[in-house]
Amino acid sequence: MSYKSGFVTIVGRPNVGKSTLINKIIGEKIAIMSNKPQTTRNKIQCVYTEDDFQIVFLDTPGIHKPKNKLGKYMTNVAWDALKEVDVIIFMTDEDSSVGKGDDYIINQLAHINTPKVLVLNKIDRLKKDKIVDIVKQFEAYNVFDNIVPISSLNGKNINNLIEVLKEIIPEGPQYFPKDMITDQPERLIIGEIIREKALHYLDQEIPHGIAVDINKIEKRKDGEIIDILATIYCERDSHKGIIIGKNGRKLKGIGKSARIDIERLLGSKIYLDLWVKVSKNWRDKENIVKRMGYK
Repeated sequence: MSYKSGFVTIVGRPNVGKSTLINKIIGEKIAIMSNKPQTTRNKIQCVYTEDDFQIVFLDTPGIHKPKNKLGKYMTNVAWDALKEVDVIIFMTDEDSSVGKGDDYIINQLAHINTPKVLVLNKIDRLKKDKIVDIVKQFEAYNVFDNIVPISSLNGKNINNLIEVLKEIIPEGPQYFPKDMITDQPERLIIGEIIREKALHYLDQEIPHGIAVDINKIEKRKDGEIIDILATIYCERDSHKGIIIGKNGRKLKGIGKSARIDIERLLGSKIYLDLWVKVSKNWRDKENIVKRMGYK
């Protein structure tokens, strides 16, 4: 029996559910999720393996018009990913019309020869006739090899999507061990989990101005607890107070919520020590953007 393997990238506007789909397929929280756009900053590589095939997924930042060096980096990551893969998934959501953002991305994809699959997400919010109408709009572009309506949230039709991708990917080797689900180091995943919890707790104007630096991960001598020291960076002095909150309540909430996911990730009890520091306009400073892991 021949073995198939391939690389699949997921592109689309911010906040259409790319990270939710990745996590649902892999069965673990690897890519962070938030209802705020531009949550994903790096190209996250995740691995889905069965007995006769392996699919390596690249979850990329949402394509948008960049406003600073970090935004430019994120957009470049998304477009560069298209050069490395066997299949491109273009994901959109339940919005009833093709917007300018979708139109721009699709017209760019039309010039790329790589097989393309349109994934219409969040169909749990739509009636069947509306799904048919949206699919017809995208079929008119004559760009996609296949169109698969899904719901990342409840897993509907995701098995069908996997079968479609399996048909397209070429014969090839098993690139990663069967039990490996990501190439991301624990340090990066832990930092992203903390940033995800901060996104949930903070006001709309702050999230894009924060980053998390993991200063220390160290197991105690008794081996029962892992100490983690992390710094949340923000761009303004006024933001620092908001992140910490009255009597430190907001920072404690971020830490408590993050600790649950990190303990599940590491399979161990942890002590999480969070600090907040100001690094003004760090998103426009290339050396700091790289230090935060965006390189």
